[in-house]
Amino acid sequence: MAEYDTIRTVGVGARASQIDAGLRAHMNKVYGLMSVAMIITGAVAWAVGTSPAMLQVIFGSPLKWVVMFAPLAMVFAFGAMINKLSVAAAQLFFYVYAAAFGLSLSFIFAVYSGVSIAQTFLVTAISFAGLSLYGYTTKKDLSGVGSFLVMGLIGLLVASVVNIFLASSALNFAISVIGVLIFAGLTAWDTQKIKADYIEHAQYGDEAWLGKSAIMGALTLYLDFVNLFMFLLRFLGNRE
Repeated sequence: MAEYDTIRTVGVGARASQIDAGLRAHMNKVYGLMSVAMIITGAVAWAVGTSPAMLQVIFGSPLKWVVMFAPLAMVFAFGAMINKLSVAAAQLFFYVYAAAFGLSLSFIFAVYSGVSIAQTFLVTAISFAGLSLYGYTTKKDLSGVGSFLVMGLIGLLVASVVNIFLASSALNFAISVIGVLIFAGLTAWDTQKIKADYIEHAQYGDEAWLGKSAIMGALTLYLDFVNLFMFLLRFLGNRE
């Protein structure tokens, strides 16, 4: 992985100032795309979640399984198709995915109070900003930590599936705590990885790759934010 305190040595024929300016623009685009996706997700979740009739239609029928698993299927499809899509098509797919994710999260407005959802979102936003800033500025290589977090994430998914059948409150609490820690760490690691990928490829001037890289980076941080929010909501949310 690139050494972040030696950015001036990166790339033959590429001036350090150009790389640095390009990196700032790239990260701004990543955060901008992520922010738009978050707005779409929130708008869809609120519109559906505050409508008892729509909640009944979706979550009171087998349609709920389609709504719940569609985002998972879409994210795998996105990863498989990204190289074949244009930058504009990839961005549109990302926004459609954000809308589908919002639909799957709409149930929280029927479970938690609006005030607690807003408070948890604010806490998540502040935490995410701090963690992402750390990942961007730290000189420590987080790649080893990232590998450990990915393994932890796999274990978390397995435990979550098992607890669907066990319905253990103790295991649910443990999953929530571990989930917060894992996605907090992934936020910092993913930010650093987005930065490193840009520095590695910027010297080649591949605009199409850089455009798609920004979208994939936005998707990665979007998922970190949403999952961190959902695990924090288990602690901070007031159930109605």
